[in-house]
Amino acid sequence: MSEQMTSTHITVEHVTLRSPKTYEAVRAALEASVPPLDHAYAGLLRDGKVDAARDLLERQAPLSIFGARDHGGLLLTAGLTRKAVQYDIGNPLTAARMTRHVLSAAQYAPIRVLLREDAEGVVAFEYDRPVTTFGQFANREVDAVAADLDDQLRGALAAAAA
Repeated sequence: MSEQMTSTHITVEHVTLRSPKTYEAVRAALEASVPPLDHAYAGLLRDGKVDAARDLLERQAPLSIFGARDHGGLLLTAGLTRKAVQYDIGNPLTAARMTRHVLSAAQYAPIRVLLREDAEGVVAFEYDRPVTTFGQFANREVDAVAADLDDQLRGALAAAAA
């Protein structure tokens, strides 16, 4: 059996959104406005309770934190002290609105967002704009959902950084 691999070059817009606030203040603001995702929906789906899972997801916030990783803590292994947390932010129903049209869009949902304080003390969010990552699929339905997601994410991060 021969393997086939294709490769496509895409252009992605990377955003850096700086904040005048402290790292701790920005992190607290983000986590107060974008709640953790209630993962109970996954168990409902496994149990075949699709309507209950959909109802649970519809009651959740438009954006949720799927998970977070303390990347700054990881850098201790390299002898560095940094503040950085990597978030997965999105909405499972939003993801399903895209992946029903192009399953490969699942690779980018939820969106990965980094909150970091650099060596000079500058606090910023960094992320790749959803309209550019999902835009590679050239699907009108996916593009429309990605544009909404782009606006929601930018609004949430800008509010936390302000």
